[in-house]
Order: sequence, then structure tokens, then C-alpha cells
Amino acid sequence: MNIVLIGFMGAGKTVVGKRLAGLLKTRFIDVDELIEQKEKKRISDIFKEKGEEYFRRCESKMIAYVALKDNCIISPGGGAILRRENLVQLQKKGVLIYLIASPHLIYQRIKGDRSRPLLQVNRPQERIKKLLAQREPYYRQADIYIDTSNLDVQETAQRILEEIVRFKGRGRNGRR
Repeated sequence: MNIVLIGFMGAGKTVVGKRLAGLLKTRFIDVDELIEQKEKKRISDIFKEKGEEYFRRCESKMIAYVALKDNCIISPGGGAILRRENLVQLQKKGVLIYLIASPHLIYQRIKGDRSRPLLQVNRPQERIKKLLAQREPYYRQADIYIDTSNLDVQETAQRILEEIVRFKGRGRNGRR
């Protein structure tokens, strides 16, 4: 079974994913990193040169590939599950964990990060709120929700491991 970390940029998917991989002695897969390697460009440059739609197609192809893996920690981009096909692929062999963070906390974590193409606007805090509101229904399709607001990386990873034990006992959507 894969552990798939979903949530908005800055929620902690990468840092928590790496910590989980270390604790479980398994592989961490960052979908955005794989796209950058394949395209030989940074995500921000892909957005700039080829547009968001092109990036989302690359992302879907990469998710279809990584979703076939076993016993990995997978971190797709924050907008990956806006495409139903990505959600379905990731759910086939994985438990989806939604890492929750408030708009304010997200902004504090990522302000000044020029590698976030969707936030290169005049009012990034407003953009965060708007995008979060649009994406929230998709994120809520996760199997487990973890609010990272008052947790450090280690505590978040530990909480995920505890919740996965509960999830295995009840199954997806509360079914055994």
C-alpha cells in the first residue's frame, strides 16, 4: 500500500513525506520532481513556457506511472487531484492523507518562494484563499485528514502512522 500525501502547496507534503519514508525505510516519490527531471525544466518554467494545461497533462501521466508502485510515499502536486483520473489512480493502491493548513500558515511557509507559479500575483494571500476554497472539496475525498497547524514534521508523521493503523482496521469510507 502506498501513502499518498495531498493538500495545498506549503501544507508539508514533501518534508513530511521524506520523514515518513525515513521512518518506514521506503521510497519517497515527489511527482513534481519527476516532472522536472523528465521535462528538464523547473515547474515554474513549464508553467511560463507551456502553460498550466500542459503541466497538468504531464502530471497526470506521471501519476499514472507512480500509482503503480508499491509501498511508497507519494507526494503529488497541490492541484493534482483536480483531475478525477489522478484521484482514481492514486486510490487504487494507496491511502490518501489530506494535510490541512490554514491560508495564513500556508502563506507564512511559502512567502518569498519564487518556484510557486500560481502565487506569482500581486495579492498571494487572496490567491491562496481562493485556490484553497476551490480545491477543498477535492482534498476532502482523502481517506484521512491531518491538521498540520500545531504539529511539527515528526508529530505529523507520527499522527499519519497512527491514523493509517485505524484506516486499515476500518477500510476506505468506513468499510472493513
